Amino acid sequence: QVQLVESGGGLVQPGGSLRLSCAASGGIFSSYVMGWYRQAPGKQRELVAVITSGGSTNSADSVKGRFTISRDNAKNTVYLQMNSLKPEDTAVYYCQLARYYGMDYWGKGTLVTVSS
Repeated sequence: QVQLVESGGGLVQPGGSLRLSCAASGGIFSSYVMGWYRQAPGKQRELVAVITSGGSTNSADSVKGRFTISRDNAKNTVYLQMNSLKPEDTAVYYCQLARYYGMDYWGKGTLVTVSS
């Protein structure tokens, strides 16, 4: 059974940093795209960043230069390093495993609150 568990969220002041982790279990995911999405209160879920099996990345314009996605295939873990955080980054952050045997899998999310 595939499970994705996010961690690392919390309260941080504007300009601060957080590192989110997503631990995947129940399979071998090194050949699959994984990503981070976020959903702010009253808004739709949006893409933050994705990473391919080969390590190529893409990210939303709103986080370019501030957030970095990476993965450790040996640990089945994906990371999101978030720097220079802004209040508008406040959201629940979700990890996604894309099209694993034709299905997308999601974690339950971790809350990031950026506030002074």
